[in-house]
Amino acid sequence: MYRRITQVLLQLLKVPHEPTPPHGDPASLRVFRAGRNHLNLKLMGWGVTQLLAFAGIVFWVSIFIDVEAEVSARRRAEPAQAPVTAESFAKGVEAAGREFAPPEKRKRARRMRASGWYSGLKQALVQIALPLPAAAFILLWALKIAGILVYFAQLPLTYLIARLDYELRWYMVTDRSLRIRYGVWKISESTMSFANIQQVIVSQGPLQRLLGLSDVKVQSAGGGHGSDSDGHHSGRSSEDMHLGLFHSVTNAPEIRDLILERLRRFRESGLGDPDEKTAIAPASPLTHATPADTLAAARELLAEAKALRVSLS
Repeated sequence: MYRRITQVLLQLLKVPHEPTPPHGDPASLRVFRAGRNHLNLKLMGWGVTQLLAFAGIVFWVSIFIDVEAEVSARRRAEPAQAPVTAESFAKGVEAAGREFAPPEKRKRARRMRASGWYSGLKQALVQIALPLPAAAFILLWALKIAGILVYFAQLPLTYLIARLDYELRWYMVTDRSLRIRYGVWKISESTMSFANIQQVIVSQGPLQRLLGLSDVKVQSAGGGHGSDSDGHHSGRSSEDMHLGLFHSVTNAPEIRDLILERLRRFRESGLGDPDEKTAIAPASPLTHATPADTLAAARELLAEAKALRVSLS
């Protein structure tokens, strides 16, 4: 079921499932992927984010129910409500500010209890809601239900994106170049020739050490000291186009040694950049001269030599 859904999603987003191997001998192609713990870390972050969002929804729904109940009780106990004006609404907001003031500034000591912040927030919202017409709560409920539906609708989509960000992360190395591709919404693909690579660095943060992951940075000519942080762990710096990053791999020493070994062989072979084409001018066809033509040319040359000698004497 998951595979079928992802195939449909990738077709809708026009995402190719696998990149084309970079330039080089097809037999030398090595493909590397991010470590499984990279996916576990992304799913853990996704789960924490969704739990916090759900807790926020539950909190605001509960406080909204309390506010609506108290507003209804006050309206039943009070005479007919006056029409809402800018002045009455401003007074309600001012009263809400006093209700939600810090505990040391409240006039009544009964609000200074452990749950004072919740009571203060509720009373502030009550003061704002009292001048509003009863129909306003219907609109607020419609917005709240729409928000809940959006929350549940985004769960499978964001889960798929978190998994696909891991599954669609490709690191390819041949005997002449390497290619890195990642991304779902925005696909980023970079290719680096061994003719331009200057250094290969392995780095590992504290969390990566705990999970057994590392980064392999490949720096090419002309690049600065690019950052290895990619806002959504994209795999390389979004600004430094001279940095290739094998992000969150489990076999960083193997990848480093492979690149260095192939880089050494590439330079010893004296091969140039595969993207650079040397233009060779075509040779002019040879002409086969006959003996008569050779004799005529010799006589013409002799005559010119005699004329030159006469002019100089």
